Amino acid sequence: MRNFLIVILFSLPFLVFSQRNIEGVILESNPGNKSLGLSGANVYWLNSQIGTISREDGSFVIPFKPEYDQLVISYVGFQSDTLAVTTPQKLRHWLKPSNALEEVVVQKKRDALQKSYFSPQNVVTINSAELLKAACCNLSESFETNPSIDVNFSDALTGTKQIQMLGLTSPYLLITQENIPMVRGASQVYGLSFTPGTWVESIQITKGAGSVVNGYESISGQINAELVKPLTDKRLFVNGYANMNGRLELNTHLNHAISDKWSTGLYLHGNYRNAKEDENRDGFLDAPLGNQINILNRWQYQNPEKGWVSFFNLRFLNDEKQAGETNFNPNTDKFTSNSWGSEIDTRRFDSSLKVGYVFPELPFQSVGIQSAYSLHMQDSYFGFNRYNIDHESSYTSLLFSSIIGDTRSKFKTGFSFAYDSYTEMVNTLDFSREDKSLGAFFEYSYDDLKKVSLTAGIRVDSHNNLGNFVTPRLHVRYLPWERGSIKGSIGRGRRAANIFAENQQMFGSAREIEILGQEGSVYGLDAEDAWNYGIGFLQGFTLFQRPGSFALDYYITDFRNQVVVDWENPQAILFYNLDGKSAARSLQLEVNHEVLKNVELRTAYKFYDVETDYVSGSLQKPLQAQHRFFANIGYVTKLKENGSQWRLDYTLHVLGKQRLPNTNSNPVAYQLGEYSPSYSLMNAQMTKVFSDSFEIYIGGENLTDYVQDRPVLGAEDPFGVNFDTTIIYGPTMGRMFYAGFRYKL
Repeated sequence: MRNFLIVILFSLPFLVFSQRNIEGVILESNPGNKSLGLSGANVYWLNSQIGTISREDGSFVIPFKPEYDQLVISYVGFQSDTLAVTTPQKLRHWLKPSNALEEVVVQKKRDALQKSYFSPQNVVTINSAELLKAACCNLSESFETNPSIDVNFSDALTGTKQIQMLGLTSPYLLITQENIPMVRGASQVYGLSFTPGTWVESIQITKGAGSVVNGYESISGQINAELVKPLTDKRLFVNGYANMNGRLELNTHLNHAISDKWSTGLYLHGNYRNAKEDENRDGFLDAPLGNQINILNRWQYQNPEKGWVSFFNLRFLNDEKQAGETNFNPNTDKFTSNSWGSEIDTRRFDSSLKVGYVFPELPFQSVGIQSAYSLHMQDSYFGFNRYNIDHESSYTSLLFSSIIGDTRSKFKTGFSFAYDSYTEMVNTLDFSREDKSLGAFFEYSYDDLKKVSLTAGIRVDSHNNLGNFVTPRLHVRYLPWERGSIKGSIGRGRRAANIFAENQQMFGSAREIEILGQEGSVYGLDAEDAWNYGIGFLQGFTLFQRPGSFALDYYITDFRNQVVVDWENPQAILFYNLDGKSAARSLQLEVNHEVLKNVELRTAYKFYDVETDYVSGSLQKPLQAQHRFFANIGYVTKLKENGSQWRLDYTLHVLGKQRLPNTNSNPVAYQLGEYSPSYSLMNAQMTKVFSDSFEIYIGGENLTDYVQDRPVLGAEDPFGVNFDTTIIYGPTMGRMFYAGFRYKL
């Protein structure tokens, strides 16, 4: 009886508050009467600025307004619904997945990439419709049609694409898979290519410091990839891809409902390339040879009546790459001066478990645990340089969420533990180490359900190498007028720089590696420490009776300490602690508009000012275009009764000049200019949908056929002192066409 009275007293403010509001829960509708709460669904009154976002269990509260009577509920990957609501009441509403609707194959283009007006954080959500606008063979290739992320090549050997946001490279991003840290440590350079694009259901991009719940390593932002669910994915999905440069890929999804509570999926990926391409005839492969086998087994359990939901994943990957001179044969030329070559062999095992429980009598209260273990083993060599790294990692997080008084005030609290063991060999030098960290966090969220919302968090961590430190973060949102949203954020991030794993392209050069200063705890260097400040403005509009939006973002990342990677001496690469100032300033202006029926235009301009104090003076970051322009136009035809449809997509990237690392001390024949030329890249794709089950697509990349001049310095003498494959500002491969198909059952 006493416990019952405590529950009643605790719930009383919520019950009193709810009488003046619409409260309810948004659920995912599936065959077999199975339901899951949808977290992050948008709920708002039509033609108003009053809205909210559903919580982790799908529940929401929104104030009742007699002047409005149409409640809109939307979620990426699902059919949006508009409900007629004229009185305060409780709602229980199911959204249908778009892939379960015969009449809907792809959502409208404006829904393929969503910016939330209501979330305090500056979040862009990319769903499967957006991912289909390009071939999207892996996660690193999933951002070509999104202006928030920049995609660059990291070197002239491996063809690896490196992503950047707010002017900073991917190590300063927290990259997670279903909010579990994924691409970090040993997998920092190649890890994005280890997640096939067809496995991805949606991607959430958060600008600025992320949530304290997800850790302390986020500095410039967070990218979270949500994988397809066995429950909602097609029973059978097959995707085949081939391009004119010899790259072949096959993806297969097999999903099965074992019972009304258990579902499982087996996801198979394979890619292969054996064609030797050397268009510029410098004697080096324009793209590496290689193959990859990637297998994921995913289990999903749900019992919404009892409040339980869980996921369990097992994955194995084997990835092999061969780069270097076209005549290199590893069987006869490895570690000889006959021919210069490189091999990178990676084997990886991943497992993860997520268990969540929502209290049936208190739907706003939940507890969850997530745990992950991975073993990453890479054996590689670059000419005579050897680099081997084994990275064993485990991660556990416990999270409890509830309300304070009523659902306008919510909180999350918990703790996390991470363990990383590195066995790292650079030639004959051993840089092995162990990282252990234990942290606790608390995050408070407030939403007045009208104009103001905020999320304030703090975490305290104890790390055996980084010490004890505090990470505060704050996100605020204000709705000044109709369809307008202003957001501000401030937060701190801290990380250990894995200097070799994050800069593996340096091994493809004759540069000497020098670490200056040996007093720090990781490679003799101190932890990186930075504050990120940002403000964003989003305004929706209607022009010519068609919807559009205008966005303006400005962010500053100010480093208190940074491990400076100094390429300014062409004979060496230097690593040292920052002595002075280092800051990255990013300005982005974006306009999206449905210019014609079923035609959407997306444009963006970006300006980067990334300046660091090097030992040679204050300089702009090398190989970083200060000015970038982006445009994407997409068109879809009207969906016919038989499910057929055409989709066309065109993307333009214009990059301004980039400062090149100093090469003045090289002989004249191996000197480069101060800046690279500006250039543009064009990509296009056309898809023919024959039915709900089958579609084909063809496309082209780098249609302007722009190729960097002399991507390999000293190619004629790869064992000489002027050999360098690291100064890459543009594509190393010219125009490329591809084709593929998708079959769904």
